[in-house]
Amino acid sequence: MPPASPPRPRHLYVHVPFCARRCSYCDFAIAVRRAVPVGEYVQALAAETALRFGGTEEVEPWTLDTLYFGGGTPSRLGGEGLVAATTAVLRHASLAEGAEVTVEANPDDVDPATAAAWVAAGVNRLSLGVQTFSEAALGWMHRSHGADRAAEALVAARAAGLENVSVDLIFALPSGVARSWERDLEAALVLEPSHVSLYGLTVEPHTPLGRWHERGEVVEADEARYEEEFLRAHDELARAGFEHYEVSNFARPGRRSRHNSSYWSGAPYAGLGPSAHEYDGECRRWNVPAYADWVRRLGAGADPVDGEERLTPANREAETVYLGLRTADGLALRPDEGTLVAPWVSAGWATLDGGVIRLTPLGWLRLDALAASLTAHRSR
Repeated sequence: MPPASPPRPRHLYVHVPFCARRCSYCDFAIAVRRAVPVGEYVQALAAETALRFGGTEEVEPWTLDTLYFGGGTPSRLGGEGLVAATTAVLRHASLAEGAEVTVEANPDDVDPATAAAWVAAGVNRLSLGVQTFSEAALGWMHRSHGADRAAEALVAARAAGLENVSVDLIFALPSGVARSWERDLEAALVLEPSHVSLYGLTVEPHTPLGRWHERGEVVEADEARYEEEFLRAHDELARAGFEHYEVSNFARPGRRSRHNSSYWSGAPYAGLGPSAHEYDGECRRWNVPAYADWVRRLGAGADPVDGEERLTPANREAETVYLGLRTADGLALRPDEGTLVAPWVSAGWATLDGGVIRLTPLGWLRLDALAASLTAHRSR
C-alpha cells in the first residue's frame, strides 16, 4: 500500500501582484499595470493550483478554513476577475462551512457591482487599504484614492452584504508630512470597522521613501513618537471596544483575522502566485517574485518555486517564542524561565498568569529583546 499523502494545509494565501502605482514606502513583489492582464493571471493561477494540488482521486479532498487574496492589490482584478481566480482555486479545493474568505482592496476599487460579485464568489471579509484620511499624506504616499473614498467603499461593501471589514492604517509618518494621527483614528472609528490593522512606517531601501531618506529629504519618526502613536491607538481602540489581540491588530469580539492567526499559531499554510510563501510545519518554500517569470514558468509546465528553507528544531523554537509573544494569547513558559521574565513583569511590560506570559502594549514595543533572551535561554 502506498504511503498516505500528508494532510493539506487548511489555509491558503493567493498573491495578486497588480497595483495601479507603487506606493512611496512599498518594497513588496508587485506588478504595476495600467491594464491588468486578468485572463493571463487566472490561467497561470489555475496551472499552479493544478500542479500543486491536482493530485488523483486517492488524495484526500482539500478543504480550506481560510482563503486570503493578498497583494499587491487583489481588488485590481475587479469583480469578474476575482470570481475567476476563486473558481480556479476551488477546482481543486472546497471551502469548509463558515470558512473565512478575505480580499485586500484599495478603496477606489470598491463599488456596488464589484462588491456584489465578490460576495457571490464567497468573499465574506474585506481588508481595506485606507492608510490615512489626510489628502496631503495620501499624495505623499503615492496612494491612488482620495480621503473621502474609504467611506464610500464601506457603504458599497455593506450594501453588498460584506459586514466584516478591516481597515489598515499607517502610523509614525515623518513629521514633515501633514497628517494628524488623532484625526485618522477618529475617522477610522466613524467607519465602524470590525477590525483595524496598524503598521508603523519603516524606511526600506530601493523605494522612493528610501531614496528620499538617503538624500536627507525625509527624517524618520523617532522612537518616542513611534511609541506615543502606538499607545494612543491602543487606548483609543480599546475604549471603542476593540481587543488588541496581536501587536499590529485589533478586533471587535469574534472578528479576529482567522487567516493571519494561523500564521501566528504556526499552522501549515499553502501559497500560490508570484512571491507567495508556504509552510508545511517543517519546510518553508517561496515562489519566484517577478510576475513575468511566474507566468513564463507555469506556461512551460515548470514549478515556480524559487527556494526553500528546512527549519531546524532551533529555528522552530525561535519562531514559537517570537510568534507567541506577538499575540494576546501569550507564550507558555518553561519552569526555569520565571526569573528571566520577572523584570518585564515588574516594569509593567508583561503579565504572568498560570505560567503564560503576555506582553502589554509597552512590552510589545520591546518584543524583540525578550524574544532574543528567551530563545538564547532555550538553546542552551
